[in-house]
Amino acid sequence: MPTYDIYDMDKNSVGTVDIDSEIFEYPIKEHLMHAVVRWQLSKKRLGTASTKTRGEVSGGGKKPWKQKHLGRARQGSIRAPQWRKGGIVFGPKPRDWSFDIPKKIRRQALKSALSLKHRDGSIIIIKELVFPQVKTRRVAEFIKRFGLDKALILTSEVNDTLKTSARNIREVKVLNVQGVNVYDLLRFNSLIVTEKSLLRLQEVYKG
Repeated sequence: MPTYDIYDMDKNSVGTVDIDSEIFEYPIKEHLMHAVVRWQLSKKRLGTASTKTRGEVSGGGKKPWKQKHLGRARQGSIRAPQWRKGGIVFGPKPRDWSFDIPKKIRRQALKSALSLKHRDGSIIIIKELVFPQVKTRRVAEFIKRFGLDKALILTSEVNDTLKTSARNIREVKVLNVQGVNVYDLLRFNSLIVTEKSLLRLQEVYKG
């Protein structure tokens, strides 16, 4: 099993921990990660584009003029597509862009993303993250101390103080370990994991 140093918030080594090779040395399957990222983004896609058909636009239902003897083209309704402000033919309607991916595939893609982070040496394990009050500057200093630019932070429990402190830093995102996902793992260059969240991560995704 690979061994990682555990750091405190001042970047002092305070111990070591073994990480599970079944999760962090899993074969990196790029096609699965690509599929899961597409799945995640499709769920966010709103699909709200909408046009009105001739049955939805306003206007009278009677014929604009009689059928014959006027020398004009016959018309059935001012709501027809050829009329100004008439209905749209085959226009877009709100739709659901999401699709399903098996849970097994999602787990394999997540293990691939975690293994990619391990292979690139982009994982930092912290003993615990303590932020007694909301201070964006403290989070920025913590990230700078470790020489990181874009970092995803995983915590073992909801940490509102940390999340609020990091909210205004565009290059940092805080997630509870239960919300870890392939898209965010790939989007951020570095992964900061607390010791408790690492244990929880290995407990959930082992096997």
